[in-house]
Amino acid sequence: MNLQYLIHLANYSDGVLYVLGVLLLVELAVMVDRFWYLRRTILRGLVFVQDLGRHGRLDRDTLDHMANDAGDLPEAALLRMAAAHHGQVKGEALTSRLEESVLVLAPQLDRRLWLLDTIITLAPLLGLFGTIIGMFHAFSVLAAPGHAPAAVTGGVADALVATASGLFIAMLGLVAFNAFNNQVRQILLQLDSVKTMLLNRMDGQPMFTPDNHDQQRSGVLSVARAS
Repeated sequence: MNLQYLIHLANYSDGVLYVLGVLLLVELAVMVDRFWYLRRTILRGLVFVQDLGRHGRLDRDTLDHMANDAGDLPEAALLRMAAAHHGQVKGEALTSRLEESVLVLAPQLDRRLWLLDTIITLAPLLGLFGTIIGMFHAFSVLAAPGHAPAAVTGGVADALVATASGLFIAMLGLVAFNAFNNQVRQILLQLDSVKTMLLNRMDGQPMFTPDNHDQQRSGVLSVARAS
């Protein structure tokens, strides 16, 4: 199969194979990008979760330091949120704020996966469309006087290449799409683990302020006078 024959096949489908080629390039680009990002995020996140599990009580300075070490990991957003509310918010309120960070991060994890989902559906349909067009060319030979039967069968075989190409692109994209969805699920589980660890390692006591000090001092004086 040489380049000239490939061009013949593409022209036989009225350019549909060219469109399928573009879809294949887009699909491969998304696969490489998402594989590199998601795999790297999972491996670094696993190390981060293990390191966080070795900590006891977390104060604000420790949270800020760990957030800087996390860099561009999704876990860094949770650490910054926890550090910003350390000593001010606790219990359900802190849990809601950490869950808010996870919800904000979710679109970043499955970014561009919609392209794979679209290609999985579109490629077989385009392949079938190209085959139908090829069939028109193949059977148009019958209208010509003195036609050769081999020309019709050869044209049908060329037309089916478009359907085969569309199915191949869709199957490749389906495998990648399911694998990436599984990796996104793993990252979300890691984020949920980090959220639970942060809640278990933060005391949630109110931050010491001059107003709190004055209130505590007046309360002590009142108790002393009453006794």
